[in-house]
Amino acid sequence: MTTRPARRTAAAFTALGALVALSACGSDVADAGADSAAAALTIENCGREITVDGPPQAIVGLSPTQTELLIRLGLADRIVGQAQTATAPLSEDIADQAADIPVLSEDAPPTREVLLDAEPDFVYAPTDYEFTAEQGFASHEQLAEADVAAYTATGGCPDRRMEGTVSDLFTDLSNLGAVFEVEEAAEALAADAEATLQDVHARTEGLEPPTVAQVYVEGEALTAIGAGIEYDIIRQAGGENVFGPDDPEFASFFAAQINPEALAAADPEVIVFAVNGPEHEAATRDYLQRTLPEVSAVANDRLVVISSSDVYPGSLGNIDAVAAVAAGLYPEAFGA
Repeated sequence: MTTRPARRTAAAFTALGALVALSACGSDVADAGADSAAAALTIENCGREITVDGPPQAIVGLSPTQTELLIRLGLADRIVGQAQTATAPLSEDIADQAADIPVLSEDAPPTREVLLDAEPDFVYAPTDYEFTAEQGFASHEQLAEADVAAYTATGGCPDRRMEGTVSDLFTDLSNLGAVFEVEEAAEALAADAEATLQDVHARTEGLEPPTVAQVYVEGEALTAIGAGIEYDIIRQAGGENVFGPDDPEFASFFAAQINPEALAAADPEVIVFAVNGPEHEAATRDYLQRTLPEVSAVANDRLVVISSSDVYPGSLGNIDAVAAVAAGLYPEAFGA
């Protein structure tokens, strides 16, 4: 498990020491300042430092996966906005808790104006794309000017997107637990996730790994996954990826559009594909059966479907995806 615990800044402790000295002289103002300094917390995120002066009270989840994680941390009453709601449904067991949270956007991140109008003090995004000023979104700099802390899921940081792993989720849980002072809830979620991964590893240990390709189909375009969290999901599930970061197609980005012949040449025993709903699943199956009927995975109907939202960085769905893929790779080991 990879964790990066939140730390208090040296500056905060220096200020606290000075204020304690003042309080010894009987200064009530100094007492209040000491409490404020003690509450300040700084964490590292994507090479940046984020400092909060106490637990944020007005949060925006910039994708459904981030909103879900915040709700499961017990923060529903502090969420003032949810975004990109049409990209993935929330889990049924928490949907009611999100019913009254204002929707800031449906198919894309909210514009800078819409996000700032919600008056957040903390926003949580799956990737840095949600902070792209050129797209009309609020940048890190613009949010900082508005005193809004902006956190990107660890696996979605620009320098991690190619090397991100499922374990990056544990870093996020540790950081968010500290920021919001909900360490117990974060530790409980981490323990459940770790237990699921351990169960998968125990069931698959010693078994012959099948070859696996993870793809995404949109229309007639075929994209293969060769790095990042998606790649690690296959590894954690006990599969042998046929595409990898050493392949030239994935030298600079975790996904690459390929022609069907490249997938046919790899001839994976199992194909994992992500979808955003039943229609997308049906269209993907149709494409694979029409285009690649002789590939082993298609011919033997060894197709494993996962939700697109479950591969987003900073998502508890990463754990669900590992379990679902493992069950598809080793049906006998999982009683399927």
